[in-house]
Amino acid sequence: MAASCSIVCCEEDKDSEKAVIFRFSNGSVRNAEKLDFTMYTSADKVNPRKKTRRILVAESKRLSYVGQNFGTEALKCNSLCNYYVGVLNKQTMQMELHSAQLFNLQPVIPGENTVVDNNETTETYREKVDSLIEAFGTNKQKKALNSRRLNMVDHHMLHQAVVKAANTVIDEKGLHALQQEAAEMESQADFARHLPPCDAHADTLENVYPLENLLSPVDFKALEEAGSKMAALTAEELQTMRESGGVLCVVKHLENLPGDDEAREKMARCAFYLSMLLKLSRQKSLSHKFGMKEGCPRIVQNTLFRTFTVETFTNGRLQNMVSTSMRVKLAAYCLALLLHMGDMTADLTLLHQDMALSEARIVEVAKSMGLTLAKPPRGKNVVAGLHDERKKASLILPLVKYDAFVERRKRKKMH
Repeated sequence: MAASCSIVCCEEDKDSEKAVIFRFSNGSVRNAEKLDFTMYTSADKVNPRKKTRRILVAESKRLSYVGQNFGTEALKCNSLCNYYVGVLNKQTMQMELHSAQLFNLQPVIPGENTVVDNNETTETYREKVDSLIEAFGTNKQKKALNSRRLNMVDHHMLHQAVVKAANTVIDEKGLHALQQEAAEMESQADFARHLPPCDAHADTLENVYPLENLLSPVDFKALEEAGSKMAALTAEELQTMRESGGVLCVVKHLENLPGDDEAREKMARCAFYLSMLLKLSRQKSLSHKFGMKEGCPRIVQNTLFRTFTVETFTNGRLQNMVSTSMRVKLAAYCLALLLHMGDMTADLTLLHQDMALSEARIVEVAKSMGLTLAKPPRGKNVVAGLHDERKKASLILPLVKYDAFVERRKRKKMH
């Protein structure tokens, strides 16, 4: 009766202790005992992908065989299946199962480089054709090849040229100037992002551009003292303000303050806040002393800086700058505030004179806000000097939607 044996499952073997099963790609070896086997392991023990790499080398007197468990030449079955080898102990008649990995040994012919460097880029079809033209092409083909190569620009050289040109422009104009130009282009492209919050379906005109969104209740309360000083200005002081320039809109409303105490106080506070907006629009860089001479509260100053300025890092410190896009935003808020101060009608000509923006830009802002523009009267019946030539804008519901201006080129007459 044949002796019986039992199977014993061993613990999971480490990669270095796994059994090796190999095969020869070009046939079988008759005398495997005459081969010298060497196993090489990866020196990188930290990288989890590289620490399991193995190279098996079998050497004979005539030829050497090499196999590896990584790269394109490795067997895919190692990652798809688990292989085990049974080792029978004849004394205890127990068979131990050990995990194994397979190697495909290929002959290494002296003089040929079988190791492919992954860093080397293979030649493309165009490069191979160019090599053939260089070796066997006609004179016409070689001339065309040289012309094409002369016209080609290396990608790396082009990238370096672009970087060098960009650095040159930054050094000449400065980073701040480039940021200003970018802000100007952005402001010219779109006004909608700089408009105050609008409710086009409001039931009353006052709620279309609510005053609370222009001047918050906290800031309105903080302007109590500054508004009182505004309301107490004499006619001589108002004339001095008019001659100094830049606050014509403010002087106009201070000269016509309402008689009611509550309405008078509200108009005076709005006039002071409007004067701060107009002064801010004529600035480029601001300091922490902005508005202190006029008695602007610190909380209102912080609101102005946070809403209508951008922070830039210049000469090792942060500065608050008024960009061109912020000037457009200031014009929109000033225009909305003037609507509340002037019975929903604003003088665009005065606002243009007070701000550092052209009249055309002010008109574009008014159109973006959906206001109705009042054209000055023209004709023979109008006596020169008796009519008002100022442009005005009024808030009328529903808001007006203006079509984008498209320039039309005149057609040339055919002679």
